[in-house]
Amino acid sequence: MSSAKKTTKVPAKSASRVPAKKKTHVPTAQAEVPARTAGARANALPGANPYLPDVATVLERIQETAQVVTLRLVLDDPAKMKQFTFEPGQVGQLSVFGAGEATFVINSPPSQRNYLQMSVMKAGEVTSAIHKLAAGDKVGLRAPLGNFFPYAQWKGKDVFFVGGGIGMAPIRTIMLHLLDNRREYGTISLLYGARSPKDMAYSYELDTWSKDLGATLTIDAPFEGWQHRVGLIPNVLLELAPKPKNCVAVLCGPPIMIKFTLQALQKLGFPDEQIVTTLEKRMKCGIGICGRCNIGHKYVCVDGPVFSLAELKELPDEL
Repeated sequence: MSSAKKTTKVPAKSASRVPAKKKTHVPTAQAEVPARTAGARANALPGANPYLPDVATVLERIQETAQVVTLRLVLDDPAKMKQFTFEPGQVGQLSVFGAGEATFVINSPPSQRNYLQMSVMKAGEVTSAIHKLAAGDKVGLRAPLGNFFPYAQWKGKDVFFVGGGIGMAPIRTIMLHLLDNRREYGTISLLYGARSPKDMAYSYELDTWSKDLGATLTIDAPFEGWQHRVGLIPNVLLELAPKPKNCVAVLCGPPIMIKFTLQALQKLGFPDEQIVTTLEKRMKCGIGICGRCNIGHKYVCVDGPVFSLAELKELPDEL
């Protein structure tokens, strides 16, 4: 099931082109997990301009599908790169100079310290500019932003992940984080679906996920050579029928997939508090000021993007 992906890399000596600077004082990272509403730029120095991105270099570019590319980035300032921390589920504003910026989840796990990974689906002017980037190109990054998956509350519980298409990006970061700390959780499972095998991102990791998680893979319609499930994600989920007792369901994907998968989970008896998803809503400033992403009294860029179904039901019907 694994397949090679076209990648380009920067030679090791080019990964950071800024020479080492004199040692300056930077705040030490907090030992405890911060509150889930982390706010903006948790790693920013006191008094720093929250709108000013850090300059980063594209270390590697991976062509995941015809419409999705993955970028692995390193901050040009070695001290900032060493200091950088984030929680699974947090996002960043990735900018192409002269084109604009857009919001993407950091989908590498926090344990990955050598680079930051983001996956981008081509959907407009900014994402098209991102798709044209190559290893060695410079970008801007404002991160981390938003809240994150409440994984501390899941300890001792089973976790069932459901990812659809590019929605596998936020699933990837929290899933790998749980696998890094597997002893603290119960059974970790994955259902991942896409329209066809050609639309599955991270295909080079699927064999490992199948082995480690017993992952269930599905596509919407028959495809020559496909040896896994065929069927829409909500239908396959009902067939798998995970038990809601002591289990958290985490789902990410296109809005239509989320809508019907939520219905399937409710049919299976999952209470609203045990269903967690991410809210896709256009962000602009990323720090809760411009109001572009507010829904009622919530700002997706600060209070989200991660919400339980119980939290979503408290919001106005603007989704």
